[in-house]
Amino acid sequence: MIRIKQLIFFILLGIFLFNGCSAASIQSEKLKDLDFTVVKEEDIPEQLKDEIEKKKGETFKMTFMDESYLYICVGYGEQITGGYSIQVNDLYLTQNAIYIDTNLIGPDKSEEKKVAASYPYIVVKLEKREEPVVFD
Repeated sequence: MIRIKQLIFFILLGIFLFNGCSAASIQSEKLKDLDFTVVKEEDIPEQLKDEIEKKKGETFKMTFMDESYLYICVGYGEQITGGYSIQVNDLYLTQNAIYIDTNLIGPDKSEEKKVAASYPYIVVKLEKREEPVVFD
């Protein structure tokens, strides 16, 4: 009798997990790409700039909202040289979230590298939205 109960439990658990995975994939389906602007350092709001300064030594992912805009920030922590850039691979809206995917691009091998620490990060700005942000 206990084996039958265990078998039923595992079958129900498998069905539950299988359905949960398919529901999650439907909710992360891209509805549309979002328009954004990469913010120059001098245009970053002071309060956000202060937060970035505190976190820039480590990898970070954060959002900031003011009365008009949503700012999404991704930092890659301390790097031993300069010359890094960050690419936004994707920024899109799903039914229940905003997804962003970025990539750190190393310095060009032909470039002369300054042996000085750098703290690459990117700040993108988009129209104010209330959906949570998922960092891929």
